[in-house]
Amino acid sequence: MQDPEFQTEQGFPGSASKGRHSLRNLPRNVWVVTITSFFNDISSEMLLNLMPLFLFNVLGVRTSVIGLIEGIAETTASLVKIVSGWISDRIRKRKALAVCGYALSTLAKPFLYFASSWGAVLGVRFADRMGKGLRTAPRDALVADTIEKRQRGLAFGLHRAGDTAGAVLGLLIALVVVLTAQRETTVLSRSTFQTVVLLSLIPAALAVGILAAGAKDVAIHRQQELADLPEDSPQETVVRSRDDRSGFGRPFRYFLGIVVLFTLGNSSDAFLVLRAQTAGLTVGGLLGMLITFNLVYALISTPAGALSDRVGRHRLLIGGWVFYALVYLGFSRAAEGWQAWGLMTAYGIYYGLTDGVAKAFVADLVPEERRGTAYGLYNAAIGLTALPASFIAGLLWQGLGSWHGFGPGAPFLFGAVLAIVASAMLTLLPTSQQGHAENTNAERE
Repeated sequence: MQDPEFQTEQGFPGSASKGRHSLRNLPRNVWVVTITSFFNDISSEMLLNLMPLFLFNVLGVRTSVIGLIEGIAETTASLVKIVSGWISDRIRKRKALAVCGYALSTLAKPFLYFASSWGAVLGVRFADRMGKGLRTAPRDALVADTIEKRQRGLAFGLHRAGDTAGAVLGLLIALVVVLTAQRETTVLSRSTFQTVVLLSLIPAALAVGILAAGAKDVAIHRQQELADLPEDSPQETVVRSRDDRSGFGRPFRYFLGIVVLFTLGNSSDAFLVLRAQTAGLTVGGLLGMLITFNLVYALISTPAGALSDRVGRHRLLIGGWVFYALVYLGFSRAAEGWQAWGLMTAYGIYYGLTDGVAKAFVADLVPEERRGTAYGLYNAAIGLTALPASFIAGLLWQGLGSWHGFGPGAPFLFGAVLAIVASAMLTLLPTSQQGHAENTNAERE
């Protein structure tokens, strides 16, 4: 007999799901995953935003090598995401893989305390991203499995808000440490970074424990979700073509291709930090800028997710990508620290509008029993492109060998151009009316 609470979470007939769009009605798994991400991001953001400064200021590493480190780390995560998502679909379990992923990242962090070369940092980042790759697709699939379609944007928006609220707190802790240890010094010291590493271990361990104790796997069912939506639903891009019965439909594959193009110009955010430093911000100023970015991101994510449930995720993504292009164009011209701070605040708006919405959009495009694999492929499309994206950004900035590149504005101009092209291509993604006609024609044949 089906558990009544599970039926309500899935939005099955007879549940009280209809018309429920408030945060208090979201199921337990959504809240547990959100709180887990909150604590994990306290830990991660304390470290990751200081990592490029540690490499650049303490170890003297060139930007091209920093880009290579970030690219290799994200590529590693991406390859693991495909496998972990596929495994979670096969075994129909999400929680165990997610818990193991968080645990692996937590175990890797202490080794940063002893890092004295960029190779050592790369090794830690490799292990940390292995953990991220292991957990991300199963975790996102767990959220999608738990929530009904009409609240999917709200659920993913809340998750991103919790994740980013943790980032704000983590950055505040890092800022207090930096201001206490070195005040207005423009470069990061080794001892300050080591202190942050030690403090980051506490919330990381809490995140693992909360997910292990609080989350529950839910049964995975084959569903005809298009039938759940009225004909005039704003989710006009939730299209599944006939070939979804044996794989993924054309809209999902097309969307992945566009994401790859967009991400090629979206290099690691480490370059935004370095860009702001070259514009004149101190280490304390950089952390303040990042706190502002994450605060804006956290405040916008949940209402943006709820908005996508009403007006459609397709439209919101297009608008967000165009806005991103304008922000990156601004970064290409930034000459003062306050300009970089303002642009980073605007960058938080872009993230809030698109990050959770894009993940909910993936669930709209694929069958429930393929969500783990779909999230693996989606995250892999982003992560695998991160290696060339970050390396290209480093080359455009500082060049290679005797070539000194085009300067700090070049990577951002490149990203703005690709974002405009990707936005134009996203407008061509098939709508539900086009998908319905395609499926009808296929059935007639």
